[in-house]
Amino acid sequence: MREIITMQCGDCKNRNYTSTKNKKKNQDRLELKKFCSTCRHHTVHKESK
Repeated sequence: MREIITMQCGDCKNRNYTSTKNKKKNQDRLELKKFCSTCRHHTVHKESK
């Protein structure tokens, strides 16, 4: 079953993005490099609760 997750910026801790992932196949936290509008550059975004 796919669940909705939120992505949090590693620098400013702002929650910018939402995504879905399959909890049965990927149980570890997702990390992607995305653009943060408050930092104004690409940073690592991690899955948050």
